Formats: sequence, C-alpha cells, structure tokens
Amino acid sequence: MKSFAQHTRRAFLRGSSALVALPFLESLGFRKYASAATTNIAAAPKRMVFLGMGYGVTENRWYPDINEVGRNYTLPKMLKPLERHRDDMTIIQNLENQFSNDGHSGSTFWLTGANRYAISGQSFHNTISADQVAAEQLGKNTRFTSIQLASKSGAGGGSSDGHGPGLSLAWNRYGKPIAAQNTPVAAYHRLFSDSTMPLEQRQKLLAEQHSVLDAVLSDATSLKRKINPTDADKLNEYFQSIREIEVRLEKEKQWLGIPVKEPERGLKTPGESLEGVEEIRMMYDLMVAAMQVDATRVLSYRMPVNALISSLGAEMSAHTMSHYTAGERYIVSEMRDLANSRLLAEFFDKLKALKDADGSSLFDNTVITFGSNLRTGHSLKNCPTLVAGGGAGIVHGRHLVMEDKKTPLCNLWLSLLNGVGVEAESHGDSTGIIKELFEA
Repeated sequence: MKSFAQHTRRAFLRGSSALVALPFLESLGFRKYASAATTNIAAAPKRMVFLGMGYGVTENRWYPDINEVGRNYTLPKMLKPLERHRDDMTIIQNLENQFSNDGHSGSTFWLTGANRYAISGQSFHNTISADQVAAEQLGKNTRFTSIQLASKSGAGGGSSDGHGPGLSLAWNRYGKPIAAQNTPVAAYHRLFSDSTMPLEQRQKLLAEQHSVLDAVLSDATSLKRKINPTDADKLNEYFQSIREIEVRLEKEKQWLGIPVKEPERGLKTPGESLEGVEEIRMMYDLMVAAMQVDATRVLSYRMPVNALISSLGAEMSAHTMSHYTAGERYIVSEMRDLANSRLLAEFFDKLKALKDADGSSLFDNTVITFGSNLRTGHSLKNCPTLVAGGGAGIVHGRHLVMEDKKTPLCNLWLSLLNGVGVEAESHGDSTGIIKELFEA
C-alpha cells in the first residue's frame, strides 16, 4: 500500500480499491505565511452548485407577493421550511430564456439560454451551459473539473423533459450533452473508488460491506500520527460522513429485490429505497463530501420529479401534476414543493456546519441556484429562481422583482459567474449583470 500522497494543497489516502481525498488540514501545510511575523490563511475556493428541479412549482404558493419587494416580504407557504435560511437566500422574479418557446424542452436550455433554431436547417442547437463556463476556470486545479448528477428515472421520466435518464444539465463548448452519474451508487464510486477498478467489482465490495476507509486504513493510521488534535477531529468527522453514506447505500442494495407494495386508492406506500426524497438527500450529502475535500468546485444536479412524487406516496406522473388546477394534482404539487424546500434547507444546514480552509463555512464560499426553466405546466415565463450562499457576493435576504418582465435568465448566470471570479463578458442571451443582486 502506498503512503498518503500530497499534491500541492491536496492530499489523498490510497488503497488497492480506493482513493480518498482529504479535507484541508493545517497539519499538512494548508497554510500560507506572508512573513515570519504575519500569518495569512489561504483563501477558501469559490464554488457553484446548480440544482434543476424541473416541472415548475405551485405558483400561487411558491412565489412571494410581487408587491412585497426587498427584505420585508412574506415567505410563501411552499418555502416555509427555508425560514431559518431566509437571510442567506434571494428569490428573483421575472427571469426567462427568451428563445425557450417549447414547453417540453424542460431543462435542456436552462443553463444555456440558447436558441435551438439558431442554425438554419437544423431543428436543434445548443450552446455551453453556465456550469461548464465556470468549470473551465474553477476546475483547473481540482480532481474533477466538474461533477454532473442526475436521476436514473430522469427529471420527469425521459423525453418530456428534453432528454432521457443519465443526461445532465450540462452542455459543453460544442453544445453537446454531458453524461451524468445517475444514481447515488455511481456518484459514490466516482468520488471514492479507484478509477482502475471495474464498476462490477466496486459494487461487489460495497454489497459485501467493504468500506473505502477499510481499504485505506493503514494510510489513515499513519496520517493520524502526523496531524494535530483539531485536524484529527476534522478528519474523524469526514470519515464518519463517508461511513454514514456507505450504510445508506448498502440499505439501497438490500431493497433492490423487494417488490413495491400495490397502491391503495391512488396512493402507494413509500419504500425505503434510495429514490425520490432519499435519493435527493443522498446526492446532497455526496455533493457536500465532494466540496469538503475540494474534489470539484462546480456541481450540477438534474433532480428527479417522478421518483420524488412516488416517494411521497402519490401515484401520478410529473407531467400530470404540473397541469394542476385543483384537487389531487394541486395537493401533489404542494407536497413536491414542500419536500424540495425541506431537503434544500437540510443541504444548507450541512454546508453551514462544515469549515473551509480559512475557517469560514462551505456555505460562505458557495453559490447555490435552485430553479427550473418552467414556471408551471408549459409556461416558460418567470422561471422560479432561488439563489443562496455567500460565494458570489450577493446581498441576500431579499425578494427581487425585475422591472423588465423579460429579463434574461442568463443575466443571472453572468452575474453569478462574475461574482465567483469567472471572467465572462456574456453568456447566452444575456444583456448584462443584475446589479440589484450586489446592492444593499
């Protein structure tokens, strides 16, 4: 077994089947000295997270009152689980992609703002997504330039969301889709397994309850003798989070062969498999782990909708739900929104609880966008948009309503890119940054 390796400011534990990146540890030299008398801690990296929920929201319960602008707005019912984070997030209205006129394109153009008919004679054209613009600069010194996550069930079950399961929100410089890790197990192996080991063998080790930490145990023991007590606590906290992830993934393996109970009166009994609510929660935890060790600074997640609805006990497709009027469809839409808000609040909690290289929190150095290209049904106007985190320098705690009801959503992407230090003069159909985001 190789001894733990350190490259620049990043260190790993290595084993025969695992490669575990480590969090920033002062004992390993993650500190810069400006002089013998003055100590400057290295600035924490900026990160971007894009969460595409698909299929819009329950609009009369998700958006704040358009007349309540600024800090003194009433947080809508669907966002109430985020109340404890209200000072650290911003809700923006009147953003849209001007070229998106197909209600079935879903997340395809959410991060690009492209005109699908821009090239004469072609029925489809796309351009680079905002996350990949960020990755070109923020991902130069990380193990993964960016990480794309999706769902095995697709955002809405396939073509109705513009592309099928396994494809992400990300599009490269040539306007080609970038594949995603579409299960928590796949994402786990991407982060923690030795890339040379066949996937089948990695999955077998997990099924046999072999932890990646067991594979690097000798390395870890050697490392612990070289670090101070504060770093040891930080390392133990990180190892514990990995073990908890593995326990939950093992539970998923156990449930794979168990049939789903038959629905009663249109409802199905939520299982304990990692689908829907638990799948999203696990993906969030994997994102936190990736950021904690600086494995990547750009993440996108094309979130499940059908599986989320099913896990909440409803037997209804995302498309059917999105065309709600009243009754069961409306109820399911509200259930979906509340579940997303609760999970997002938990995600923020975890990011706030973990310290970065300079003592600030991961949340302080990350900008998270949660939204959809659709408002509801097939409506593409006023895209639901929530931005949180301190990474881009936004003055949070407010509800912003753009005066121009057709303000490009790409103005937001350009603003966030500039806010984290990514050099970009334009993006998609942008017309400039949203100055209000940075003005108190």
